[in-house]
Amino acid sequence: MKQYILTIFAAWFAAVGLLAQTTEISEKHLKKHVTYLASDKLKGRATGTPQEKMAAKYIAKQFRKAGLAPKGDNNTYFHQFGFRKHTDPHGGIDEKAPQVYSQNVAAYLDNGAEYTIVIGAHYDHLGMGLDHNSLEANPEGKIHNGADDNASGTAGVIELARYFAKNGVKEQHNFLFLCFSGEELGLFGSKKYTDYPTIDLSKVSFMLNMDMIGRLNEEKRLVVGGVGTAPDFVPTIKSLSTELTIKLDSAGIGPSDHTSFYLKNIPVLFFFTGQHSDYHKPTDDVEKVNFSGLKQILNLATAMITNLDKQPKLKFQETKAKEENKVSFKVTLGIMPDYTWDKEGVHVDGVTDGKPASKAGILKGDVIIGLGDIQVKSIQDYMKGLSMFKKGETTKVKVQRGNEEKTMDVTF
Repeated sequence: MKQYILTIFAAWFAAVGLLAQTTEISEKHLKKHVTYLASDKLKGRATGTPQEKMAAKYIAKQFRKAGLAPKGDNNTYFHQFGFRKHTDPHGGIDEKAPQVYSQNVAAYLDNGAEYTIVIGAHYDHLGMGLDHNSLEANPEGKIHNGADDNASGTAGVIELARYFAKNGVKEQHNFLFLCFSGEELGLFGSKKYTDYPTIDLSKVSFMLNMDMIGRLNEEKRLVVGGVGTAPDFVPTIKSLSTELTIKLDSAGIGPSDHTSFYLKNIPVLFFFTGQHSDYHKPTDDVEKVNFSGLKQILNLATAMITNLDKQPKLKFQETKAKEENKVSFKVTLGIMPDYTWDKEGVHVDGVTDGKPASKAGILKGDVIIGLGDIQVKSIQDYMKGLSMFKKGETTKVKVQRGNEEKTMDVTF
């Protein structure tokens, strides 16, 4: 009898240990997902390609393993859509272009609740560099694996799906896990989903979007966007204990899929660790992903979601759109701004070879503080400055380089 009781206790402790292990965010799982999605086998996951479809099937398989119900079309995990490509950076569409067909991947955790939390990320990338959106000098035929952009966010969605499905807790909200395609070509997948949803969007409390969360730097800086879209976001973030350095951004509109939900009057959050010199280049590979940092970010996500799950449906607030989304410009300097920068000026996180900034001698690490007659204190000032110039014109750019100010001529 005594041996029987000991055996029962041993089995119980083993089960508790197994439960604890499976309900933690797993760095091992994250690495597995990013490694597959960013492998050469998938050839950069360009929208509408067979390799992108392979990625979609992989994501659906992970949702199925987690025990999630399909929430796409016709009781499948796939939400199909078609579109015509943009032909210019300002959104023009070629009506004569052939239709591109793709799919979002959707899964549902039904807790029998009235309201739902949406967790999403885009899984497409630039493929073989044929769509003129690569920053590589000669991109055609080169695999753009997109480990950070956005295999990292996709892995985050898969892991959060597993976590909430297996944590042994019945939350007060349902969960919809969405992986979008067509983001790199113009947010097509998320736009199509919000236009033709498979759940009632009026019952969505908020949407969390993760795009490029794989390069947490030494300062552990994470941008959390959309915090102005619901009054509960900022107090919740400030109440949480975290080692991350969080930069808050109130805007609901940004260059990723949360924008499509914000435009449907849904509160949104956006996680982003910042751009880098491998952005939209073939060098964005799995070896450069900070997996321990990715796990930290997802731990913050679970804490935020758990806190917000206990609150009533969040109240939507409209935010002032970022000025850079309102202005149009016909020139580019050829720099990569550091969107995690929280001081005055625009911190240069990368310089593209052969572009005006490179030719003028602007270096990575410089801080742009002047562009023509505009004093640059923010990214909005920088965008406003660019909008004043046409191709072929020359102006002066002032930068802070260490303790020294430098002024140089730039020709667009």
